[in-house]
Amino acid sequence: MILSITLPRLRQGAATTLLSMVACAAMAAEPTPAAMAAEPTPAAMAAEPTPAKTTVADPLEKYNRKVYAFNAALDKAVVKPLAQGYVAVIPRPIRIGVGNLVGHLAYPNTILNNLLQGKLAEGGRDVLRFTLNSVVGIGGLLDPATQLGLLKNDEDFGQTLGKWGVPSGPYLMLPLMGTSTLRDAPTLWVDSRTDLRVYLNDEETRRTLIALRILDTRVGIFPADVALGQAFDGYAFVRDAYLQRREYKVRDGNVPAQEEEPLDDPAISP
Repeated sequence: MILSITLPRLRQGAATTLLSMVACAAMAAEPTPAAMAAEPTPAAMAAEPTPAKTTVADPLEKYNRKVYAFNAALDKAVVKPLAQGYVAVIPRPIRIGVGNLVGHLAYPNTILNNLLQGKLAEGGRDVLRFTLNSVVGIGGLLDPATQLGLLKNDEDFGQTLGKWGVPSGPYLMLPLMGTSTLRDAPTLWVDSRTDLRVYLNDEETRRTLIALRILDTRVGIFPADVALGQAFDGYAFVRDAYLQRREYKVRDGNVPAQEEEPLDDPAISP
């Protein structure tokens, strides 16, 4: 019922053009919760301790750089302009509700992986958070759970494999979907099966939610554009930031503190 009221309004006027264009792109490769969280933001990196630097194993660098260039060109030509239009057209309160909704639909993935990692207390709180936002939060449009101290966690099957001792393997840049590793890339399909969107019978609604998730995520990483634009080597900057943040998340923050300046661009020598 909530979708039947909210989504038609979002599809009116200029919003129709934005959503339809993004939905067409989404049909080629539907992002998963893990993929949408792949790009680290400066704020996120600053808020979390950076693990000690290690030599980056990047045997697929030649291939990865080509995919990175393709993704960057697509973002510059299509995704970023659409996200900017989304911000210009859709009022902020509605965008907040959209972000809450798409995140809520994907949250069973976090619940499952917390339980698979043996984090029963966290998993229990996640169940309570999901239930509260489903009932009191009008199907996830609102987030009363956060206001009550039930903060949002972020887990996926790649992190679960890392917790079980599976090494990450080489860094891997995926077309359209972005940063990953050889271990994490196949788990994207597993993560997508716990996203409630895939079980919606209405194809138009499902595609609209895909488009909204892409736009909401791209808007969320606007702050990273500044840091990326200042990097001498954008590819190396994104790779190192992703791998460091990924290690931090797999180890639940139990990593040695880094003494050097975090996120140095390896192409810049002092």
